[in-house]
Amino acid sequence: MNGVIIINKPQEFTSFDVVAVIRKLTGQRKIGHTGTLDPNATGVLPILLGNATKAQDIVPNHDKAYTAKFRLGIITDTLDIWGKVISESGNTAVKEDILKVLDNFRGEIEQLPPMYSAIKVNGQRLYDLARQGKEVERKPRKVTIYSLELEDFDEETQSGTLSISCSKGTYIRTIIDDLGKALGTGAVMTALCRTSACGYNLADSITLENARELAEKGEISEHIMQTESLFESYRKIYVSDAQAKRFSNGGELDMARTALAKSKAQDKEIIRVSDRQGKFLGLGVADNESNQLKIFKLFLS
Repeated sequence: MNGVIIINKPQEFTSFDVVAVIRKLTGQRKIGHTGTLDPNATGVLPILLGNATKAQDIVPNHDKAYTAKFRLGIITDTLDIWGKVISESGNTAVKEDILKVLDNFRGEIEQLPPMYSAIKVNGQRLYDLARQGKEVERKPRKVTIYSLELEDFDEETQSGTLSISCSKGTYIRTIIDDLGKALGTGAVMTALCRTSACGYNLADSITLENARELAEKGEISEHIMQTESLFESYRKIYVSDAQAKRFSNGGELDMARTALAKSKAQDKEIIRVSDRQGKFLGLGVADNESNQLKIFKLFLS
């Protein structure tokens, strides 16, 4: 069983918990995922099965999208509602205040990673240091916020919802914490749902309950997408039977004898390669100096 199944991760499940459930339901021992979601977060979690696990470290850096709920007037050590309360404020804001400051967080910005994160400093995870009561210096990281919109805000409860589209590595908790600082109120994240990741969205996903029901009916394979779907952002070429055999055996292809002869590839461009019948063989990488399409990764069943 090879491919990708998109799970809408429930709250309080770790990404590893989801992997364990899908392993049991499919019987596939080779299994992984494309990117961790915090236990308290929900939403899109692509699970890799069989030969798709080869893609774990090479999945294209697609943008990600989230829906995040927040509350003003409170600050915690984890920047979310599940942390230890550090301070509370009687300061309040109105919708117009929030709309005015949101523009400061759009485009390319610098973010200071939270102490409660998996980033390593001097070989130690920040969250391990944070649990020991230690705070260490962190370097700001550049991230890009493509869109940031206020979906709703209740002035009575000082609670609202943001929709965010951003680059990989963005901390939504930090955006909300920085928003609270800009407003002078403090703020924490109260819920987080990843609505898009790796080119997949919530509409592509099923719940773990759905997965269990499908497995009982013997229909779970119908919801497993092809491994190739991970790479749909890459160009695709079809090759002859002889070229397919050569490529499958690890050989390079002369780009002048492929569709790349007319539509030139950029140097180091990654190309999807399929045989004449449409079977996905793997990924090649263009070497313009030698005019060869070299093996990047094979995905043979």
